[in-house]
Amino acid sequence: MKKLLFGVILLVLAIVVPGRALAGVSIGIGISLPPPVVFGAPPAVVVLPDTDDVYVVPDMDIDIFFWNGWWWRPWEGRWYRSRYYDRGWAYYNHVPRFYFDVDPGWRGYYRSHDWHGHRWNYEHIPDQRLRANWYNWRNNRHWERRETWGVQSYQPRPQHQRQELRHQRQSEYQQRPEVQQHRQQMQRHEKQRQGGPEVRQPRGQQHQGGSRHRESQGRPE
Repeated sequence: MKKLLFGVILLVLAIVVPGRALAGVSIGIGISLPPPVVFGAPPAVVVLPDTDDVYVVPDMDIDIFFWNGWWWRPWEGRWYRSRYYDRGWAYYNHVPRFYFDVDPGWRGYYRSHDWHGHRWNYEHIPDQRLRANWYNWRNNRHWERRETWGVQSYQPRPQHQRQELRHQRQSEYQQRPEVQQHRQQMQRHEKQRQGGPEVRQPRGQQHQGGSRHRESQGRPE
């Protein structure tokens, strides 16, 4: 009886597991992973002013952010996130909501220690300290209330100004060539998934009507 039960279990696994594995592969068709980034040591970060605790690895040519317990990385118009700064990247099908709070000129301000006319005494936060404190810092609004992100004599932007900047940056982001290319790629994939194989009309018969596909806008995290 035990041998029979064991055989049934093996048969079920042989049928179910490959199907799930294939399903997982099909979801990622056409979505490649970003190239790996090698770190000699855990990176230190700085917190960016006028954000809700967005941290960035500053001394790199690529953008790697830390926010809400995840590491985030844009690449070729797509977004990826991981629990680790150097591995485990997975495709994320939205633009994370923190990104439109990030000032596009932050690198220049970082190099000059100047944030919109105010001295920026940023602090390099080691990885171990970040992992131990980011959650409490976020809940207590530590950087905004007590440190004003290290910017001297600085007042946080009013909410209406921040909202206006978000809309402006979102519009500029959508105009980037790599973002438009990725959006077109996803639209083609969605049409193929919903419509199945293309049906050709006989010659001389004009195609009328047609279905409209509304571009889905991702729910930001």
